[in-house]
Amino acid sequence: MMYFGGSSNVTLLFDFWSVHEPGGMVLSVFVVLLLTVIYELLKVWKNTLAQRPTHPSAPSIPAAFSTSPPCFSPENSPTLTNSPSETSLTPTENTATTAVITPTLNSWLLHSLLTGLHIVQVVLGYILMLCVMSYNIWIFLGVIVGSLLGYFFAFPLLAHVN
Repeated sequence: MMYFGGSSNVTLLFDFWSVHEPGGMVLSVFVVLLLTVIYELLKVWKNTLAQRPTHPSAPSIPAAFSTSPPCFSPENSPTLTNSPSETSLTPTENTATTAVITPTLNSWLLHSLLTGLHIVQVVLGYILMLCVMSYNIWIFLGVIVGSLLGYFFAFPLLAHVN
């Protein structure tokens, strides 16, 4: 049938997940609800991991542009040979180190973890889509409520992780 029905007789995904009584339907809806909550939590966890910096940031102000004011003393008094225009043209040694972005073991491990989480998320998404395509209203409501609960619980957890 290609329309939503409220029967307690449904086969979900595989032949062995065949429901024929109301108790089995309640259990199936609960399992689908939990899978949907896990799906939402994985989405948030993956996004949280992806937003973390993988390398230390380089200093944003080069050493040549120091923010401290110049110090004038009798030894450093401006003269014709040591005028500001002359000193500004002399090359200065850049003591700032620039971080070279190189793939490290940690960044590859993070990328591998993100890839694994993405695959699990895609598989769970397709499983939930196929559950909804059983056109059973109770299973559909289980996916909707699971998505609601997963989103509701995942984002406060995200605030505590960051």
